[in-house]
Amino acid sequence: MWRKGSCEGSDRFEYLQTLVTEFQDTDSEEAKEQVLANLANFAYDPKNMEHLRQLQVPDLFLDMLTEDNENFVEFGMGGLCNLSMDPECRDIILQSNGISLVINCLSSQREETVLSAVTTLMNLTTPLSRPEITDPGVLQCMLRFSLSQSPRLRNLAAVFLQDCCTEEQVAQAEQQMQGQQTAVGIPLPKD
Repeated sequence: MWRKGSCEGSDRFEYLQTLVTEFQDTDSEEAKEQVLANLANFAYDPKNMEHLRQLQVPDLFLDMLTEDNENFVEFGMGGLCNLSMDPECRDIILQSNGISLVINCLSSQREETVLSAVTTLMNLTTPLSRPEITDPGVLQCMLRFSLSQSPRLRNLAAVFLQDCCTEEQVAQAEQQMQGQQTAVGIPLPKD
């Protein structure tokens, strides 16, 4: 018996598989960027999560975070941000040592990449991952972001500090920063 849902599901899988194959087979940077942007958008829909996991798209996005091409990094980070809302994808990212790759994206000059990285860190926070995500260096970075000219970055950093950290952690990070005359380390992204 033909059922609309199952046909739609297999069509969806085949389409996503075609995108992943196109990404792997093309030599064109521009085509890769388009495919990554499309995959990142598909990662927003919970209906696609199982297919994206089967196609190892979380690993593909993680691989993009170390690329020299800033668009690859931005779309990979955006895709991970969307995937990180799904508990199974979150676990894949955590098991793949994704936290350190995401933290590295906090130093991006692109605000979208940084916003996705902060949101992803919030989504990846579990009792086990919290110590790594609330590392003093990350907290100092969030404190600097909370002073940003960008309302989006400023507000998101404030939410991170409020939701992911204890008041003691924030106070300690502020104290560590007071001795520093300039914001050392992670620069603010350009607007």
